Amino acid sequence: MANEETYISPESYPMVGGDGPHSYVKNSTFQRGFVEATRRMVLAAIAEKLDLKSLGIYSASTFQIADLGCSVGPNTFIAVQNIIEAVEHKYMEAENQNHSTLEFQVFFNDHSNNDFNTLFQTFPPDTKYFAAGVPGSFHNRLFPKSSLHIVHSSNALHWLSRVPEEITHSKSPAWNKGSIHCTGFVKDVAKAYSAQFSNDLESFLNARAEEIVPGGLMLILLANIPDGIPMSRTPEGIHYNFLCSCLYDLAKMGLVSEERVDSFNLPVYHPSLGEFERLIKRNPNFSIERKDMFTHPLMHKVYCAKFWAGLFRAATEGLFEQHFGSQQVVDQIFKYYSRKLEQNISFIMEGKTHDRIQLCIILKRK
Repeated sequence: MANEETYISPESYPMVGGDGPHSYVKNSTFQRGFVEATRRMVLAAIAEKLDLKSLGIYSASTFQIADLGCSVGPNTFIAVQNIIEAVEHKYMEAENQNHSTLEFQVFFNDHSNNDFNTLFQTFPPDTKYFAAGVPGSFHNRLFPKSSLHIVHSSNALHWLSRVPEEITHSKSPAWNKGSIHCTGFVKDVAKAYSAQFSNDLESFLNARAEEIVPGGLMLILLANIPDGIPMSRTPEGIHYNFLCSCLYDLAKMGLVSEERVDSFNLPVYHPSLGEFERLIKRNPNFSIERKDMFTHPLMHKVYCAKFWAGLFRAATEGLFEQHFGSQQVVDQIFKYYSRKLEQNISFIMEGKTHDRIQLCIILKRK
């Protein structure tokens, strides 16, 4: 048995940078659906819940926005523009004057090894705001106290700060051999993942409580699992299980070590709707002002295996490279996965599953 200390969970895992065929830029259409589907919800929430006077926003003020988990675009630019349009409209109604007197500062945040070069190289030329990149984990403090008016995070909070330690040890009751994620079927594994998510969300909320001004808003878009349904019975869970089976196929072929596959786990956890709401309500710093559930606009469309393989690779390639070693091995893994997915796509997509709940939740700093 290999030394367990060899397999150290990475502390950051940005999306694939650049603009190549495997990049997030070229494979983030599904994530963009979150932003586009919630545009009206965001506009309505800002119109109803943002009190500019209580925030001290007046002529010649600077309104500060942060997008946490921005990746490399272009989705983050769409989300930010939606927020700015809503704030400008609110400002014109409240102050009865032209919004040109209000200036915007936008902070784009992601891990320090995120491809910020590509992010700013693709920066929209007609922006109405000043921009800055802020490297670091959003599970920690990133900004000065009471410096932000709106924080936005889309399709990012399911990423954990690390893989739960209990599931990485072979002698632990939560040893996750045979799976690469929280299937929801093994009690100890589910407990470990849930505890890690709870700790991470608490850290996230406490950090934002320091950074957001009283009365400021936080807009969170996240996919949740229906209460009582295990992850493995959702479309995404089925994809994770299929990828896991591909890794074990490759281990039998001798292309990767079985011990490496046994110790590989995704630092991802999708909470149930009830679990997520309970954790937020437990935090004394925020109130839930609005909650909208929606259907992802691409969820029921038929896409080819290449689309799903590209989406998953753009999000996880860095994790595979850190764990399995060389880029050559990663290429072999995804080449096999793509081929097997193409052969089984009908079976996977037509299997009986429970749709995830897409949630847009608006929090206000007390």
